[in-house]
Amino acid sequence: MNPFSFINLYLALFVVSIVVEYYSYQTIKTLVRNRSIRGIWTGISLGSVVIILIGGLTVDRNNKELVQFMLGLFMLIYTPKVVLAFTLILEDVLRIITFLFRKLSFIPSKEKNFFPERRKAISTIGIGLASIPFISVIEGIVWGKFDFKVRNLSLSFPDLPEEFHGYKIAQISDIHIGSFNWEDYNKIAEGIRLLNEQNPDVFFFTGDSINNYADEMEPWIPLLKTIKAKDGKYSILGNHDYGIYVFGKDDITAQEENIEKLDQYHKMIDWKLLQNESVKIEKGGKTINIVGVRNWGEGGHFPKDGDLELASQNISDGEFNILLSHDPSHFDEKVKMFSRKIHLTLSGHTHGMQFGIEIPGIIKWSPVKYRYPKWADLYQENGRYLYVNRGFGYLGFPGRVGIRPEITIIELKKG
Repeated sequence: MNPFSFINLYLALFVVSIVVEYYSYQTIKTLVRNRSIRGIWTGISLGSVVIILIGGLTVDRNNKELVQFMLGLFMLIYTPKVVLAFTLILEDVLRIITFLFRKLSFIPSKEKNFFPERRKAISTIGIGLASIPFISVIEGIVWGKFDFKVRNLSLSFPDLPEEFHGYKIAQISDIHIGSFNWEDYNKIAEGIRLLNEQNPDVFFFTGDSINNYADEMEPWIPLLKTIKAKDGKYSILGNHDYGIYVFGKDDITAQEENIEKLDQYHKMIDWKLLQNESVKIEKGGKTINIVGVRNWGEGGHFPKDGDLELASQNISDGEFNILLSHDPSHFDEKVKMFSRKIHLTLSGHTHGMQFGIEIPGIIKWSPVKYRYPKWADLYQENGRYLYVNRGFGYLGFPGRVGIRPEITIIELKKG
């Protein structure tokens, strides 16, 4: 992100925070007559704004504990307040309409020239509604980030070799192992146990093993090595695996050294790191191709060295192909119109923003959809499928609210 756009974003967040704080205070003013309590509320609110604004400008993004504290504090304070502010903004709209109706009405009224006061009932409702995200954020920080969910789906392809009918794929993405604390070992182990319980034929990891440094993986090697799959374990790079957020976008030498070290760690856990290359999986004399590319992401600050042409150079026409590509924007920009048919692309990257609402059959929403239209689940275009995994770990905000960490199980079918 260039400095100008960062400043604009920061100013926009500052303006929004002022609006939110104003309406939050209006709620307290309506419900509480005691000036001391109002003063305490104002002091806590202003103190929080100062901490978040100054911290946002000065925090070292490699200080995991501080970053997680700041983002956790921000979510805990402002998610409920946004709901509260929205409730009172709706009330203000109704107050303005009521005032204008009275003003323009030809019916005499003593209240004609008076702007309606705020109702205690609306402020009370606002507090009640705001308590829902407040509790949800706490739940997401304490339990939600380890509430692993297995998502099962089956996909049928007329040109899938008969020998692969019923073939079971396991996918996880975005472990961000550097975000975890050692005391969480048993919870992460439970997620891996749940993965192994699915008894997959093959395992795919679709990028972002780490936050920045390859060495983040070292303490977790014994645990990650316990992942099982009959026909092998394959992985690719995500944007964080390059280390660009610590080495800088232009320090290619440091990035490649980080990737080389990461490759060694992947070998220790029996993951084959695919870097613009393909491998064949054979079953009953027939094969399918697993194509893995380095990161390709839309936007100026993401690496774009995923090379489909290079990765698929050993693929023949008519073969069945599965692509591992970290960023789902690659599908829209390159994959769906690629000269060789990519039957299924597996991605991650979005995390579902670790925040949203998902009620099966009713609603699936996250703010990340405004940046990535294909942000979670299955999509199909031009006769090709894309599946976007919601991620196994977390980054920055130390929780998941409404978007559970995911283990994807895909069964391939002939038909």
